[in-house]
Amino acid sequence: MCGISGILAFSDNTRVTEKELVRFNSTMHHRGPDGSGIWLSKNKNIGLAHTRLSIIDLTMSAAQPMADFEKTVYVSFNGEIYNHLSLRSELESLGHIFRTDHSDTEVLIHGYKEWGINGLVNRIIGMFAFAIWDVRTGALSIVRDRVGIKPIYFTRVDGRFLFASEIKAILANPSVPREVNGTAITHYLSFMVTPAPLTMFRNIFKLPAGHILKISSDGKASAYRYWNATPGKSGLQQSIKGLSEKSAQQLIADEILKRLETAISRRMMSDVPYGVFLSGGIDSSANVALMSRISKNPVNTFTVGFSDHTHLNEIKYAEKIASQFKTNHHVIEINEKNMRDYLNELIVTQDEPLADWVCVPLYFVSKLARDSGVTVVQVGEGSDEQFAGYDSYMKFLKLYDRFGIWAFKWLIGNSSQVFRALAHAFPGRHSVFEQAYEINRRINFSHELFYGGSNAFWSIHLKDFINDSHLGALPSDTNFCVDGLDLNGVNSADSGDVIDSFAKTASDLCFSNDQLSKMIFTEFQLRLPELLLMRVDKITMSTSVEARVPFLDHELVELTMDIPRELKISSYKAKHLLKYALRGIIPDEILDRKKMGFAAPVADWLKGDFGHEAESRLLNSPLCKDGPLRLGRIKKAFDLHRKGLQDNALHLWVLLNLTAWHDHWITGDAAH
Repeated sequence: MCGISGILAFSDNTRVTEKELVRFNSTMHHRGPDGSGIWLSKNKNIGLAHTRLSIIDLTMSAAQPMADFEKTVYVSFNGEIYNHLSLRSELESLGHIFRTDHSDTEVLIHGYKEWGINGLVNRIIGMFAFAIWDVRTGALSIVRDRVGIKPIYFTRVDGRFLFASEIKAILANPSVPREVNGTAITHYLSFMVTPAPLTMFRNIFKLPAGHILKISSDGKASAYRYWNATPGKSGLQQSIKGLSEKSAQQLIADEILKRLETAISRRMMSDVPYGVFLSGGIDSSANVALMSRISKNPVNTFTVGFSDHTHLNEIKYAEKIASQFKTNHHVIEINEKNMRDYLNELIVTQDEPLADWVCVPLYFVSKLARDSGVTVVQVGEGSDEQFAGYDSYMKFLKLYDRFGIWAFKWLIGNSSQVFRALAHAFPGRHSVFEQAYEINRRINFSHELFYGGSNAFWSIHLKDFINDSHLGALPSDTNFCVDGLDLNGVNSADSGDVIDSFAKTASDLCFSNDQLSKMIFTEFQLRLPELLLMRVDKITMSTSVEARVPFLDHELVELTMDIPRELKISSYKAKHLLKYALRGIIPDEILDRKKMGFAAPVADWLKGDFGHEAESRLLNSPLCKDGPLRLGRIKKAFDLHRKGLQDNALHLWVLLNLTAWHDHWITGDAAH
C-alpha cells in the first residue's frame, strides 16, 4: 500500500520539476513511511512519484516508480495484486524476465507489455490504483480497481494534468486553486459524501470505480468503465437451473463459503504481520474464523469500544470470538475527549468531508493495530451491501412491493398537502410524517425510492437548512475535460437525479425485475466506493496500516450479484443466505443476535461540552455567516437536540464536517 502521484505537462510552455514531485510525496508520507521515489523524463514533460509502505518484497529492488529493462514503461502503483505469482509464472513462460524476487508491481509492467491495459486489468485480482506511462505511445493510463477500494484524484491546470492518491498532494501545487464546488454541497448533504467524479473542490475530480483514464501527450483525455457489479458473470444461473429451492440454496451457500475462504486466503499474502478488525459481528467474525483455518499462528485481532457510552460496545462478543479461535486479541476503549482531540486531525486526513462518524473509532483501532506491530488488516466492508444486511433495505423492499399495487402508489403520490402539513407539524428524521412526505416527493418527481444506505438530508431538510440561492447547479462545477466520463446526474441540484442515473444504467445493463439487485447495484456506484471504502482507505492509511476487504473480492461479488432475491433473503429477513452459509462456522449467538452496527455515540457527545464546541465552530464558519447554510436553523437544531426534543445528531455531524473542512482547506491556514 502506498501513495502515488504524478504530473503530465502537455503545453509547450510548461514542464515538471523534481521539487514538486518531492512535495507531492511529502504530503503523503503516512501512506508510505518506508521509502519514497520519483522519476522525471529527460524532457521533463512527465514525472511520477511514489511513497512506499513495504508489504510485498521488502527489498530495494521493488522500490517505485519502477520501469522495465528497456525503460519504455514506467509505473507508480498503490495496492496489492493477490494473484501476482501466478501471473508472473505465466509471463515468464511467455519469455518475460523479471529482476525482482516477488514484487507484484513488476507484474503490472510485464503484464501491460504483454496484454495491454485492458488485458492486464481483466486478469489481475486485487485492490489497486496505478499509473502507467508508455514512452512508446506517449500516453498515460490511470486505473482504479473494480470496486473502488483505492482512490485516485485528478485535475488539470496551466497546461498540465495532475493526479494523486490524496487531494492534499494535488493541493500542494500552488497553481491549483482552492474553491468550493457549489454543486457538490447538495449531493454531499444528501449522501454524506460527494458522488464521483465530483469532489468538494471545484475542478478536482475522482476517478469512479472500475474505470480506466487515458491522457495523451497533447492533453486529450478519455475514460471508460472496464467492470461493473452486474449479474451474468458467475455462471450461477446455469448451475442452479432445475434445482429445488433447498438444493439451490445449499449449492449457493457452499459456493459463497468457498469463494470467501479463497478471498481471505488471498489477502493473507504478506511479508509483514497481519490481523483482523474484530467488531463481534457476523462479517468480522467470519474473517477471524476462516483466517484461523488457514493461519499456522494465532490471528491478531483488534477491537474498539467506548468507555463513556458502553451501550454501543460489542466488546464481549468480540472477546467471545477471540477466545473461541484463540486469537492474539487487543482492545482499546475511547471517550469524548479522545474524539475531540482527534477531530482536527480527522479533517486533515479526510481531504474532503466524509460525514461518517465511524471514522473516529476506526482511527483508534487502526492506530492500535499499528502500535501493536501489525501493518495489514482484513475488514468486513461489503458484506452488508451484497447480502442485504441492513433493515433499511427491507423497509424499502416492502415499499417497492407495495407500490406494485397501483391504488396504494396513487394514494401516497396524491397526498402531498397532507404530508407536507404533518411533516412541518411533527418534524425530525425519525418522524413518520417527514418520511412519508419524502417518499411522496420521490414518487411525484419520478425518482427511485431508495437513495442508498446513507441518506442524511432529504428534500425538506435541504430547503430548511440551505438558502434557496445556493440550491442550483453550475456547469463549471462538472467540467471534467474527460471524454466518456459520465455525469451520473451530478450536474443536477436534485440528488434524486444521481440515483435515477444508476437505475437507468441498471436497466440498460438488462437487470431483471429484482429490485433488491438494483438497490445493491446503486450501493456499488456510490455509498460503497465513495463513503465506506474511502473512509477505510483514508483512516487506516493515516496510521500507515493497509486494510484489505475480502468480501469485495470481485469473484465473490460476481457470484452474489447472480443470487436470486428469493434465495438471498427470506420473508424480508436481512442477511438470510450469508447466515445460512456461516452456520457452524461461527457461533449461533453471533449469527442470531440483533445487528448493532459499527457506530459512535455522537448523539450523546453532542448533548455535552462537545455540542457547544461544535455549535460554535459551525456558527462561526463563513459557510454560515456569508454562505449557503442557514445560521438560525442550525442554532435551533442544536437547541432541540440538546433538550432531547429531536435527534439531530446526523444532520449536525454532517454540517460540522462540511464547515470544518471548508474552514481548514478553503479559508484556513492550509489555504495559505
